[in-house]
Amino acid sequence: MTAAQFPGLSRRGFIGLAGAAAAGVALTACAGTGGGGEKGGDANTITFWSNHPGTSKEFELELIDRFHAKHPDLRVDLVDAGKNYEEVSQKFNAALSGGALPDVVVLSDVWWFNYALNGTIEPLDKHFGDAGVRLDDYVDSLAADYLFGGKHYALPYARSTPLFYYNKDVWAKAGLPDRGPESWPEFDEWGPRIQSVVGEGKLAHGWGDAKNYLAWTFQGPNWTFGGAYSDGWTLKFTEPGTIAAGNFLREMIHTKKYAGIKPQIAVDFGAGVIASTIASTGDLRGIKKNAEGKLSFGTAFLPHPNGPGVTTGGAGLAIPARISDERKVNALRFIEFITNAESTAYFSQNTGYMPVRKSAVNDPSEQRFLAENPNAKVAIEQLPLTKSQDYARVFVPGGDQIIGTGLEQIGLQNADPATTFANVAQQLQTIVDRQITPKLPK
Repeated sequence: MTAAQFPGLSRRGFIGLAGAAAAGVALTACAGTGGGGEKGGDANTITFWSNHPGTSKEFELELIDRFHAKHPDLRVDLVDAGKNYEEVSQKFNAALSGGALPDVVVLSDVWWFNYALNGTIEPLDKHFGDAGVRLDDYVDSLAADYLFGGKHYALPYARSTPLFYYNKDVWAKAGLPDRGPESWPEFDEWGPRIQSVVGEGKLAHGWGDAKNYLAWTFQGPNWTFGGAYSDGWTLKFTEPGTIAAGNFLREMIHTKKYAGIKPQIAVDFGAGVIASTIASTGDLRGIKKNAEGKLSFGTAFLPHPNGPGVTTGGAGLAIPARISDERKVNALRFIEFITNAESTAYFSQNTGYMPVRKSAVNDPSEQRFLAENPNAKVAIEQLPLTKSQDYARVFVPGGDQIIGTGLEQIGLQNADPATTFANVAQQLQTIVDRQITPKLPK
């Protein structure tokens, strides 16, 4: 399957088509396709299911209050739908099989296309005019991430990239320049110096575990070693570059002993337990709060000496297909409002996520905020250096956890990278052969 076979689709649209086809079997059994949702319901009450990305509930409530002020005839009911994206998706999936559906639901980068394939979330384009949506004001690359078959199935909301966070106080004591490393080999030279400063019981660098998206944060570093999880549907775990990246991870943890895998990297970094980490832009607010009065920190691009060393992630907002058109339009009015220039600037300033509207960057409040908070500016400046995620993580059912578990085995158990990655590849290839290849368009 190649993009040339689908000339009507953009590259990201083709990726969405391929990924959705791949995920078909995974959601065929679990995404409801019957009459789980009602066409009726109160069109003037908008039910919003969210996990409050980046501990954002208070800011979502503020945006809802602002929406009420502008649309007094509409009410929004914010529902705690789970503590993370996975739990929201599970709750939504259950509702599709029988239960009351929300009007708006948060779906992450690895979930939305499953529902698009099954026809359980609404293609939004035909409602843009009625809801006042100006698609051309959304950041092109972020809006295009939800393009499948020429239609948009969500709009960007809590969008992020991984950032390199570093403890400036430790950096200064280690005699390092006030910046992130330009390459991972350079950081490998810095690691022992940083470790000598932080001392026993602390680490120069902490990686998140599989549950905290290790497969996502390690994807960019893998690219800089010439590796990849996949190239299209061709797995690349046994390639020399990927094995070299795995060996780097193993050696920094088990040989040089300046790094480790930690289940709470944002908390540990803010507390000074680890001197650097890769975490989401969405962690910026929490880290700033935890670090206040304890340490000074900076953010930087992920090392990218040989090309893109970072990808994007996060979540968008989608609308169920099986609610009435009136509910869909009102739901989209709400989505448009909480992602407009003023709202996305407010949300970004308080969480660390990127503004999703082009005009937001020129908003006076955003300009002042970025001038006063250079750490928040890094994600926006890094955006042109990102590239789309490898299929193996986002399109293969369970791929994120399979890859993350393999990386954990290297980091926690000192497992051999070549052997571990071969096993990861075998697991993923079985899924591709059984669940994906038969579903791909011929």
